Amino acid sequence: MNVVVNKEWLIEQLQNEQVVIADCRFELGNPDKGAKLYQESHIPGAFYFDLEKQLSSPVTTHGGRHPLPDIEQFKLEIEKSGIDHTKTVVAYDGGEGQFASRFWWLLTYIGHEKVFVLNEGLKGWVEAGYPTTKEVPEVKSATFNVNIQKEMLASYEEVKKVVDDKKKYPILIDSRDKARYLGEIEPIDRIAGHIPGAINKFWAEGLENGSFKNNGVQKQRFADLDQDEPIIVYCGSGVTAAPNYIALKMAGFQNVKLYAGSYSDWVSYEENPVVKVEKL
Repeated sequence: MNVVVNKEWLIEQLQNEQVVIADCRFELGNPDKGAKLYQESHIPGAFYFDLEKQLSSPVTTHGGRHPLPDIEQFKLEIEKSGIDHTKTVVAYDGGEGQFASRFWWLLTYIGHEKVFVLNEGLKGWVEAGYPTTKEVPEVKSATFNVNIQKEMLASYEEVKKVVDDKKKYPILIDSRDKARYLGEIEPIDRIAGHIPGAINKFWAEGLENGSFKNNGVQKQRFADLDQDEPIIVYCGSGVTAAPNYIALKMAGFQNVKLYAGSYSDWVSYEENPVVKVEKL
């Protein structure tokens, strides 16, 4: 599955009106920084999409720290950027990968088939000496017909059933770093640990220098798993699970779902158990 493009390809497409660019830069803990960076400098023609204002809905009691956005509102946002089903869409962030991946997942989830992540993000673009601008593109008009891909999303109820029934499948994959998975540290959420039964596959191991590793390497990362078995991937709030979702698809896994609320949603229910030992 090809979900990435490189900067050499994108520089050739800057004048192509069939290509729409989405700047998804963000800094967790400093929510205004992404928009500020965009105002200072961005790839020519890029529209800005804020993780918390456009790619998430407001936080409530349940649903996690970055609940999925209201789909009708998200539809309006992408239409103002000129995105319809004929456009090729390229999302980038600062080179971290997770914010552009969130946009990729959302746009794919509502039925777009030609959306890609820019390897290396803006960091690689700038290092190559490619142009940037402060100019904000004009709001455009488009019509996007939403076609929800239900098979991409796992609900809280679905995850809870896996845990309560102690089911072997779907496999739960925790995408956070091992220290958070093991509950050794927890800087954000109410309680440390992971969802019972989950295995750990740190999302950042699927990238190198801001680029997704190739399909072969992704297959090696998940070589201990059966490609025919269903998988549910999660993280802290559904953002860093997105690059792991992409990596699994690159590795050839077909039945992959994202638990959007992720661990922050799981622990919002006080009765839910958590585990602090590694699943072997």
